[in-house]
This record gives sequence, C-alpha cells and structure tokens, in this order.
Amino acid sequence: MPDMTLDPAMLPKLASALSFICGAEHECTLALKAAAASGKAGDVKKARAAFMKLKPAERNAALAMLR
Repeated sequence: MPDMTLDPAMLPKLASALSFICGAEHECTLALKAAAASGKAGDVKKARAAFMKLKPAERNAALAMLR
C-alpha cells in the first residue's frame, strides 16, 4: 500500500473506526482526528504516515469497517 492516499472526506469515518480498533488515545487515531478537523495537507500527511505504521490487520480492519 505505498501509494495509498487518504480522502479528506473519509478521515472522520476512518478515525472513528480506528478509535474502535486501536483506542481513542492511539497515535494514529489522534492524527486522523486532527487531520479531519484541520484539513491541512501537513496534518493529512502525518495521519497517512501514522496509518501506514499500523499493523496490516489493523489497517485492513479499519478499511473494512468503512465498507
């Protein structure tokens, strides 16, 4: 998944899914919430980096919850 992009409209839903999977205080959940709130390119980049650091099972579970 090296070229995956995060859709800004998807960020709040993805943050909610990760909150359920990893916890509300997890680094990635907080980064996604901050990116969803600000919409700044730098915050989205940080959120994507944090998302890519997750275990593949956690990423897949979060993406599956969006379907």
